[in-house]
Amino acid sequence: MLGLVEKTLRWGEPSYLLKGGSTIRIDWKPNDPKFIKVYFHCQNSLIETFKEIYQGELAYEGRRAIVIPLDAFEIGLLSHCLLLVLTYHRVKHLPLLGA
Repeated sequence: MLGLVEKTLRWGEPSYLLKGGSTIRIDWKPNDPKFIKVYFHCQNSLIETFKEIYQGELAYEGRRAIVIPLDAFEIGLLSHCLLLVLTYHRVKHLPLLGA
């Protein structure tokens, strides 16, 4: 069990945080309706780690977000990424965040 996830709004978008983790922000915009973007703090190693672990299996927006197509997506990949984000401060010293 990870603990209690705090839900809040940041920049008007749903955001989630767990003590010992990094913030997850989720966004969908009507001008890009086929995708959801899951944002992370850009000054940590999360996106770089995801790129190394999943080598081409995920799409990204710079160092900030995973881009998720709504028509076809492997939920297991996202679940693992979210687990790493929610435990980031506990595992950031480990190679590939302990993945």
